[in-house]
Amino acid sequence: MIEEPHSGDEATNADDSSWNFDSPRVVKVKTLHISSPILAAKSPFFYKLFSNGMRESEQRQEAALMELLNFMYSNTLTTNTAPALLDVLMAAGKFEVASCMRYCSRQLRNLPMTPESALLYLELPSSVLMAEAVQPLTDAAEQFLAARYKDLTKFQEEVMKLPLAGVEAILSSDDLQVASEDAVYDFVLKWTRTQCPQIVGRQEIIGSRLGRCIRFPFMSCRKLRKVLACNDFDHEFASKLVLEALFYKAEAPHRQRNQVAEESSSTNRCFVKRAYKYRPVKVVDFELPRQQCVVYLDLKREECANLFPSGRVYSQAFHLGGGQGFFLSAHCNMDQQRSFHCFGLFLGMQEKGFGDFRC
Repeated sequence: MIEEPHSGDEATNADDSSWNFDSPRVVKVKTLHISSPILAAKSPFFYKLFSNGMRESEQRQEAALMELLNFMYSNTLTTNTAPALLDVLMAAGKFEVASCMRYCSRQLRNLPMTPESALLYLELPSSVLMAEAVQPLTDAAEQFLAARYKDLTKFQEEVMKLPLAGVEAILSSDDLQVASEDAVYDFVLKWTRTQCPQIVGRQEIIGSRLGRCIRFPFMSCRKLRKVLACNDFDHEFASKLVLEALFYKAEAPHRQRNQVAEESSSTNRCFVKRAYKYRPVKVVDFELPRQQCVVYLDLKREECANLFPSGRVYSQAFHLGGGQGFFLSAHCNMDQQRSFHCFGLFLGMQEKGFGDFRC
């Protein structure tokens, strides 16, 4: 289609106000006869088109591009399936059409989400993931995975098979249900050792991604010592994390709360305590005049009240001199003889050979 200028007489008689530079008038259309062999010889694209036909991926890209062009004129899409919307989203990201990216993101969020689709959204190219228009979609995908696999103990085998983006979304959740933060650390080591046979690769993944998911201030001191000796962690990175955790543990409770409040506006969640099955404790060891330790377990009044009529709370294990494991517990029980409820604090001993605690 070729637009030709007016002749002299036409230009003289034409009304200047009739010119519309945004939508130029088509004055004349010329037909161009083409030869498929010539086009195929000059262009690999046309060669594949005329010889073997376009591959499915190329056809999808073409369809997505046509949908994108249609959207730029009509602000709507004719497709409503997740794969097609995802293709259009990719095309919109490539050509930086933010309005279309927002539209696709909204439409995809309105569709039923599955683990497979959530992982697809989290593994989009970085150029698309970084776009503000796509952030609500990736947030929804992370929340879906975190809610579905909230009980890490129950779904551990399934989570072990997920890619890095999925594991990161699950372990970053405040609502993750685990026995203790030590269990999160153990899972990270297990996953990285399964996925990355090379130690350099494991250090890279932990240092840049999964290490941020572990809330070291709530790990036991016994496990923190193991972090320093673990080759899967870069030594400098591990030292920084352990030192930060120990400083936090040494702070008074009100200072800890202040630190959590200061960090609440950031993406750093390492000082936010999850709802652990076993409560973290603060342990102060003494060597002189004899080997002993002082253990602090924080329980609020309302937490104790919620144990009525027959609830129990257990602490993490702590070890005296690195040997025998002990734990603290709070119980609300029915007194069998006097038929009334009583509340008590107890010291228990961890049986050897058992990961859980035994009274």
